[in-house]
Amino acid sequence: MIRNIRSELRRRASRKKAGILRRFFKTGPGEYGEGDVFIGVQAPDIRRVVLRFKDAPISVAGRLLRSPIHEERLLALLLLSCRFERGAEPERRRIFDLYLANTSGINNWDLVDLSAPAIVGGWLLDRSRNPLYRLARASRIWERRIAIVATRAFIRRGDHRDTLGIAKILLNDDEALIHKAVGWMLREVGKRDRDAEEKFLKLCYADMPRIMLRYAIERFPAARRREYLLGRI
Repeated sequence: MIRNIRSELRRRASRKKAGILRRFFKTGPGEYGEGDVFIGVQAPDIRRVVLRFKDAPISVAGRLLRSPIHEERLLALLLLSCRFERGAEPERRRIFDLYLANTSGINNWDLVDLSAPAIVGGWLLDRSRNPLYRLARASRIWERRIAIVATRAFIRRGDHRDTLGIAKILLNDDEALIHKAVGWMLREVGKRDRDAEEKFLKLCYADMPRIMLRYAIERFPAARRREYLLGRI
């Protein structure tokens, strides 16, 4: 089956698109995606392949998740998300464990953002959130991003406590991709509970990286955004 999946991906591949994707996902020397390999398959086409092979065994997804090719890893994560959504608890546990055992392959923002809420957040909805706090303190940027983005699953259920707790841990992170992710999740909190977001911001906005603050207040009225940006809260 894995041979058929790879064949379907390559049938949709484009050298021109591969070049575009390499630039878009910053794969040059010193960039956050340095050395990643693209064959030029866009996300909608990858989703079509996922639909065709949605019943692929978890072991196949696990092998693809260890591939050097970005699109194969993305396909693996989408397959696992699909299986997780439909699976019973033992299968979901297996997928969650597989995910955390292979975070070295979940190494760009699209891979994190399209999978962490469904799998990591989905598994931890009614369980201890301690794994997220360990990830939030990890040395790898992508594990820290998994920690905050996974909380989107909780926010959708009206629970923002861990989003705010992890945001505080990551408040002074060195990486812009973490600043953006934290700001994004704070904005998601504000969509459902503006008072909770503002309470957090009033305590922390002066210490926030500028881009984190801008993401967090993006949906505020213009006058309120200016107050935050000018430090007049």
